[in-house]
Amino acid sequence: MQNQAVKSYSERNFKSVIDKCIGCGRIVEEAGVQFCKTYMQPEAKWRIGICNFATHAKPEINLVTIRVNPLKAAKRASAKGKK
Repeated sequence: MQNQAVKSYSERNFKSVIDKCIGCGRIVEEAGVQFCKTYMQPEAKWRIGICNFATHAKPEINLVTIRVNPLKAAKRASAKGKK
């Protein structure tokens, strides 16, 4: 196994990165073309949303505030004090 020659990214059918991949820490440049060293088809990872391998983009987290009924909150608070 050790005698095998190392194949380049283009020989292993890696696709070049897309615009959304620019700035990622997993990009490798070979012969003037940039490749993702983790995934063979980077455009497929961005099809649904954010790429889970991306080091430069973080997922957007939305916090939703829930309205609490004040009567139930008062009952819960008084029940905790009785125990």
